[in-house]
Amino acid sequence: MAVEDATPDTPPIEDPGAPDQLDDAARPQWRRDVAIFLSGQTVSLFGSMLVQYAIMWHLTLETKSGVVLALAAVAGFLPQAIVSIFGGVWADRLNRKLLIILADGSIAVTTLALAIFLLNGVTDLWLIFLTLAIRSVGAGIQMPAVSALIPQITPTDKLMRVNGINGSIQSAMMLLAPAAAGALYASASLIAIFFVDVVTAAIGIGLLLLVPVRTLVRAGERPGYFADLVEGVRYVWHHGFVRWLLILFAIVFLLIVAPSYLTPLMIARTFGDEVWMLTVNEIAFSIGMVGGGAIIAIWGGTKNRVLLIVGSSVVFGVLSIGLGLSTNLWVFFGFMFLLGLAVPFFSTTSMTLLQERVEPERQGRVFGFVGIVMAVSMPIGMVVFGPLADVVSVESLLVVAGILTFAVVAIAALVPSGRRAMAAVREQP
Repeated sequence: MAVEDATPDTPPIEDPGAPDQLDDAARPQWRRDVAIFLSGQTVSLFGSMLVQYAIMWHLTLETKSGVVLALAAVAGFLPQAIVSIFGGVWADRLNRKLLIILADGSIAVTTLALAIFLLNGVTDLWLIFLTLAIRSVGAGIQMPAVSALIPQITPTDKLMRVNGINGSIQSAMMLLAPAAAGALYASASLIAIFFVDVVTAAIGIGLLLLVPVRTLVRAGERPGYFADLVEGVRYVWHHGFVRWLLILFAIVFLLIVAPSYLTPLMIARTFGDEVWMLTVNEIAFSIGMVGGGAIIAIWGGTKNRVLLIVGSSVVFGVLSIGLGLSTNLWVFFGFMFLLGLAVPFFSTTSMTLLQERVEPERQGRVFGFVGIVMAVSMPIGMVVFGPLADVVSVESLLVVAGILTFAVVAIAALVPSGRRAMAAVREQP
């Protein structure tokens, strides 16, 4: 495989094809490039999170309906699942920076269009769902490209720390975004938040333009698009560890992330429907994620990263039960903080393992499948848990989800495929 610059006057650089193809000498300005890239993505993410929180709160406070939240989750995640597999192939065939710019720009234009409709008095729910769906398509293109670009510009031995820093920065934005969204939603309007998202997207695109990104080109005859797609599917299916990790990732997302998406509904029904309560709920979770990301960035993680993934999954189950049994609002916020603290130990470790063990020319497609897993698990979980939340209490759903998580982790650790996957990671350098 050869790597060549997007500019035609730069000679190609031969690449050995191993996952650790980049070191400090190969890209001496990697710190500058990573800093600019992460800064741009963080600014863009901040605007997207403003929209996410504002729409979720708007639907929660206006409808108090689990079915409406379930439909919003389907609209916001299912298109991403459909597009991610194609987005992964594009990330392996095209310039990843260009893909990110096009996706971010399309999301901003869609948000601007919704703002204009709302200004003209068009407030139908289907319009919000349509906007969520289009934004989800953009995420399906952007996510694999971003995940594959980070190891492309970062030395492999720095990946865990860079991912930890990235997670901590994004968590800090998650801390700032709900507070800013709450202030804007209460004092201004939903439309004002949409305009802020457009501005932050423009800033993010401008910063990304400053980062030189090479386009990966495989040596020899270039396979067709669908040949790449099929090869990616075969790779994921036959790679024991990747397959095992994606299945565990999917089930954890289904059992933990989907029910936790209903925590604002639980707060509104049980503790009160004031905006500050919803804001503190998100802030508590975000503070925990900042702390968890900082620990990972400083510590660098344990060598047995599979054990860290399994252990954090068990912690998710404990905390889900704790959330469901909480009768005091501040105790509930405390469990949300701990849940956020545990997330980087699962997500950052999982992403780093994939970045380290998957060949660079396949990372786009693999992270496309990660996007599919994340995007499909959420709407499936919400299709189940959303309507149930209108029949039974959210508290009961959280407790049941936590108990099921214990069973899933035990099975994942004990089945032959799980033992083989964990043994393979321990044996390989």
